[in-house]
Amino acid sequence: QVQLVESGGGLVQAGGSLRLSCAASGRTSSSYPMGWFRQAPGKEREFVAAIRWSGLGTRYSDSVKGRFTISRDNAKNTVYLQMNSVKPEDTAVYYCAAAGVGVQRLEKASNYIYWGQGTQVTVSS
Repeated sequence: QVQLVESGGGLVQAGGSLRLSCAASGRTSSSYPMGWFRQAPGKEREFVAAIRWSGLGTRYSDSVKGRFTISRDNAKNTVYLQMNSVKPEDTAVYYCAAAGVGVQRLEKASNYIYWGQGTQVTVSS
């Protein structure tokens, strides 16, 4: 089992920045691809960003590309999501998740095995 705990959410003004962290514990493995998803009220959970174990392979949704950066520190079992130039439409609960080793389609939520509880991000206009 892997436990994931997100932190760093909060209230930020449009155009500002926020950094989310996801700390993994338990049966951790730096081989797990990691992803961030978000869910706004009344909407389905959507893919935000993902990163492979090496940190060299990253993927972003079109809505955040160029504004958000995903990174990981395997020594600390932590994944980060740096959010810059945030917009009101970025308001959502953000979840981090760990996928199975070797998974290809990292934008699919169904490929993720472990999920955190989520952290609220609210962007004011």
